[in-house]
Amino acid sequence: MPDENLPAASNASIPLSRAAIERVLSRAAELNVGDLDAAEGMSEAQLVSLGQEVGISAAHVRQALAEERTRVEVQEERGMLGAMFGGTTAAASRIVNGTPAAVLSRLDDWMQREELLRPKRRFGDRLTWEARRDFIGSLQAGLNFSGRPYALTRASEVGATAIAIDATRCLVSLNASLADSRRGSAIAAGAVGGVGVVGAAAVAALVIIPGGYPWLAALLGGGWASSAGAIIYGIGRAQKAKLHRLQLGLEQVLDRLEHGADTRRGATISDILTAITR
Repeated sequence: MPDENLPAASNASIPLSRAAIERVLSRAAELNVGDLDAAEGMSEAQLVSLGQEVGISAAHVRQALAEERTRVEVQEERGMLGAMFGGTTAAASRIVNGTPAAVLSRLDDWMQREELLRPKRRFGDRLTWEARRDFIGSLQAGLNFSGRPYALTRASEVGATAIAIDATRCLVSLNASLADSRRGSAIAAGAVGGVGVVGAAAVAALVIIPGGYPWLAALLGGGWASSAGAIIYGIGRAQKAKLHRLQLGLEQVLDRLEHGADTRRGATISDILTAITR
């Protein structure tokens, strides 16, 4: 006698769509983790074993783990600041050949030689840099014989994290913050707006006096306010362009790592200037 609790055989033989398969596997994983008393303390080996039980390769689990460990929280920009000046963070990640130590060493050399950055902190598998503010760095950026945009120097901090996926590959995540730059742009735009309002009101007050011309007051005041608005728009557009160039700069660094370009170069203008000043 068939068990009434079991679904009909005809239903079990119906093929599932890709979306349905993803939902089933996702829900099954949630239920499985919920049944584990020590789920929050699972090791990497346990996660790999769990993935293999449901047919997920160890390489894919390790890559997912690496992506999670290098994930940078990029808050969605909302409100007036986000609309006018864009976001504050650029981020990019890539799988490259090499061990984390070797890749971070190459990155450190590149950032210091070619991006005019200097080390800020190193902790575990993460490095951070900040822009050089010394005489040599300023001189090299000012002369700019290479024609490079030095987009990363606009960031208040640039960071890199490298997590091994296997013996020969690692996931590299780069991120950079433009919070200080956006704050400065917002302050500048606010100052321009304040000057525009005060100027427009002053023009109106000077013209709307006994015997004055109201139409002239409206014309001059409106022109003053429009000029301030155009300047504010330009400040916001320039700030968004900085974020775009910063994002492109991070992607270009990863391009060099991914395609095996040599990030260790010969003597640069910075090296020559440093040697001269010693």
